[in-house]
Amino acid sequence: MANQKRVLLLCGDYVEDYEVMVPFQALLAYGVAVDAVCPGKKSGDICRTAVHQLSGHQTYSESRGHNFALNATFDEIEASKYDGLFIPGGRAPEYLAMNESVLDLVKSFANTKKPIVAICHGQLILAAADVVRGRRCTAYPAVKPVLVAAGPHWEEPETLTSCTIDGNLITGPTYEGNPEFIRLFVKALGGSIVGSGKRILFLCGDFMEDYEVKVPFQSLQALECHVDAVCPKKKAGEKCPTAVHDFEGDQTYSEKPGHDFTLNANFESVDVSSYDGLVIPGGRAPEYLALDDDVIKLVQEFMESKKPVASICHGQQILSAAGVLKGRSVLHTLL
Repeated sequence: MANQKRVLLLCGDYVEDYEVMVPFQALLAYGVAVDAVCPGKKSGDICRTAVHQLSGHQTYSESRGHNFALNATFDEIEASKYDGLFIPGGRAPEYLAMNESVLDLVKSFANTKKPIVAICHGQLILAAADVVRGRRCTAYPAVKPVLVAAGPHWEEPETLTSCTIDGNLITGPTYEGNPEFIRLFVKALGGSIVGSGKRILFLCGDFMEDYEVKVPFQSLQALECHVDAVCPKKKAGEKCPTAVHDFEGDQTYSEKPGHDFTLNANFESVDVSSYDGLVIPGGRAPEYLALDDDVIKLVQEFMESKKPVASICHGQQILSAAGVLKGRSVLHTLL
């Protein structure tokens, strides 16, 4: 974008983990300034997040997610200084929808026809602000009765990645649609995303760090890259459990269970020559992946072909085992 855009991310305690961090970091990476705020909290405070996923029960499960750090103060914001509004879901919208300052803020964006994105349960806030009447929109299916009562034209989501756009309003049912929400939001802000056509491989494993896989995975998808996620001894459609790592005042990071991450390609079918780059998330997965000869060979092939390799946090354990770090500058988190 020629002129930097500034957007507001409306947060609250137990906002859905992926629905807040993926757009936050993706938009920052694309050059958009993002202010994350929460009523009653200041810049530097945290919001606890929630990990929501379908786990075979009649509704989604919930567990504690990361602590998300705010970088702006709600009481100091002026809607006129922002170009768009992003409302994540999770449980936060249930109580934010009762906050008059939040509703006034949302109405301000709606009245000036600035782009608004709402995901999953975020549409509860739109309904409470009475800004969806006569508009086409969708949401997580369980939100339908409340949303329909607010007078919109409800569109049943065909899949959990579906998005509905009506003028400045962009809505969707879950974080699985993050890449499309982000693309549509960037376009609504006056930007453009030109598909690079690049093919990127993600090297995954059980208990890789949740953010370190999902944020780059969906951010690259939003850039219209083809992204394949593989794990040794697993096939496309199978899942890797992830880990939520956070610093919470102890001498080292804590660990909690994260989302289950679904693989979309087979490790055994990987042809390094067909990819343009490799991403290695951290977490605990690299500890055992570094012992796998096939993993080591794959990494060495990428390095020998001088293709970009991005390794995060503990991912460098794999690079070290592959013997590809000698003579190179490497930044590693000190733990």
